Formats: sequence, C-alpha cells, structure tokens
Amino acid sequence: MNTKFQQNLTDEYCFPDSNYSCRKEVRTSSSAFFLFLFLSCISLATVLLNLLVIISISHFKQLHTPTNLLIMSLAVADLLVGLVVMPVNIMDLIDNCWYLGRALCSVYPIVNYISVSASAGSLVFIAVDRQTRRCDSLIAQALKDVIASCVHSEKIKQLRCYTAVY
Repeated sequence: MNTKFQQNLTDEYCFPDSNYSCRKEVRTSSSAFFLFLFLSCISLATVLLNLLVIISISHFKQLHTPTNLLIMSLAVADLLVGLVVMPVNIMDLIDNCWYLGRALCSVYPIVNYISVSASAGSLVFIAVDRQTRRCDSLIAQALKDVIASCVHSEKIKQLRCYTAVY
C-alpha cells in the first residue's frame, strides 16, 4: 500500500461542532482553484451566451418564428441551469459540504430536476419540430393553411359583428 497517500489524509468535517457532520474531502488548494476557475468559466459562458440568444430573439421581429421560440425556450431553461444548478454543483464538487441551509437543501433537488427536465424537453420539442418540417412538409403546410383560414374566418366573423352593431 502507498503509505505516502495515507499520510496526506486528514479527517476534516464540514461542521466540526456538530455530531452529525459529514467528512470534508480535502483537496490541494491549486487543484481546487483550477477546478473552480474552469467550471466557473463554463457556468459564466452558459449564462452569457444564453442571454445573448434570448436578447437576440426577443429584440429582432424577424426572428419571431415558431422554431426560434422553441430555441428561446431552450435558452431560458439553460440560463436557469447556468444560474442556479451549475454554481451549486460547482460548490458541491469543490467543497463537498452544504452551506446553504436546510430549506435550500430540500428545494434545490426540485429546482435541479425541473430546470434540467425543461432543457431536455425543449430539445425534444425542437427535434420533433425539425423532423416534422423535414419529413412532413406537405402536412405542415396544410396545417399552416388550415390555421390561417381559421384565423381569417374568425376575423371575418368579428368584422360582421362589428358592422352589424353599427
């Protein structure tokens, strides 16, 4: 057995005063720093790039298409992952202790599950949309025509009601 490895192990606890504290994983400061720096850069890039997508799609009117709205939905879900899920997971990887209290300890798994599921669900909707538009373009065009005619007939009904009143 490697005795040098065993000598470097120390027993540290997350909360030394508590009887129910878990063991703290001890890392060298340089490895923890570089791991924190790398993962924080990924989290920051996730937030900034998803904000760029959200701002671009919401600002430019020509980007207001159904497919781009699905992409914006994915960007919002990924923004939530980058703002909430990734920093807490980084904190857990670096220190292996939970410092955010009991309330957030019980709420965080729910937020994690919802945000990651929303991201995966958006990917599924985008895939279905792309598949439908690629393979069933005639059906998609017919459906678009039906929806347009329904909207047009509804506008005509509203116009008749408006002219009947006056």
